[in-house]
Amino acid sequence: MKYSIVTFGCRVNQADSFQIEEQLVACGGAAASTRDADLVIVNTCSVTSSADQGARQILRKIARENPGARIVVTGCYATRRPDEVAGLADTIQIVPNDRKDRLADEIGLSTSERFGDGDGACGASIAPGLAGRTAFTLRVQTGCDQTCAYCIIPSTRGTGRSRSLRDVMAEVDRVRQAGYREVAITGVHLGSYGRDLSDGSTLLGLLSEIERHAADMRFRVSSLEPMDCSDEIVDLVGRSSSLAPHFHLPLQHASDSMLVAMRRPYNLEYYSRLVDRIRREIPHASIGTDIIVGFPGETDEDFAVLGAYLRESPITHVHVFPYSDRPGTAATALPHKLHGTIVRERARVIRAIGHELNKGFHQAQNGTVRAGLTIEDGSLVVTDNYLKVRIPPGRLRNEWVNVLLTNDSSGLVGAVV
Repeated sequence: MKYSIVTFGCRVNQADSFQIEEQLVACGGAAASTRDADLVIVNTCSVTSSADQGARQILRKIARENPGARIVVTGCYATRRPDEVAGLADTIQIVPNDRKDRLADEIGLSTSERFGDGDGACGASIAPGLAGRTAFTLRVQTGCDQTCAYCIIPSTRGTGRSRSLRDVMAEVDRVRQAGYREVAITGVHLGSYGRDLSDGSTLLGLLSEIERHAADMRFRVSSLEPMDCSDEIVDLVGRSSSLAPHFHLPLQHASDSMLVAMRRPYNLEYYSRLVDRIRREIPHASIGTDIIVGFPGETDEDFAVLGAYLRESPITHVHVFPYSDRPGTAATALPHKLHGTIVRERARVIRAIGHELNKGFHQAQNGTVRAGLTIEDGSLVVTDNYLKVRIPPGRLRNEWVNVLLTNDSSGLVGAVV
């Protein structure tokens, strides 16, 4: 059987799709384009209306270009609006998030029947380069118990659920043996790791255990809520050679009144102290963030506060989300919605600020030497502090290199040293 997997959204979705693909490859499936596949799996996102729209567009396209394909749709949009998604094509089957881990069983795949003439036993298939990814994305937690006013994800992912420390470490050993050198640790609410296990497990404990058994591997912490990024975690990353100096800490807004309206459990002073400490203790660290513009009730003054803070902040890259109404969230009932033209213009302004912050970070790294991992064809490197730089050809994918970073007319480039 030929299969194709299309993934929208966050690193957690990427990890889920990787797990699905590993199962299919292990049982003899062969990757193909959506036009040629017998089975197409679309793993959807629903964090914004544009994410929903993107899923609808790709599903209609697949059904039009490959009418004989079996289409399986999972993820947050499929979970939130199953009837809407199923109505897009006659060949669509829905598998909600709470059954995604058992997707092959849910859609009735028989390994012996659908993947060849063997006895159905699936061999190990995991290796760097599967699904085009050199780093492995390891989901240690899913679900969320936060009640942010704008977010639909708790209703599509359910309550917070963590994998046991033993299970996580066994997975780390497995991917190490398969040859992976970098692992991204991810979760829907990663900072809540262990709270549901009742055995004392915490994210700090997990990272400490990983750091002790890292061997020749690097671990990158995915998006972490500011209130969960403790001083101890910052200190651990700062002194570790195995934990990447890379933080992604969603701010969402710099106006305290907006943070209250969004139901975010911190204020700007708290966030500012946190990122300033990271920059002071780990000067070369990358610090990413998420920003929502155009939230209901956002005034000109609120927006001015946001822009002023970002311009002077130590943040290195910014993901901008124009506010998107999500029926079922608290925010959808709020008054004082902003016109779309205002929201789009504010998003443009914040993206421009983010571009300048990223440019400044690149310039600050000029002349430094950073450890990196080669990806793609070996001529692109991802450094420990999350810079992507080109190097001369001649390396293979998945090699450790040290690169001297320099700025030229095309941007940041690297030379292997």
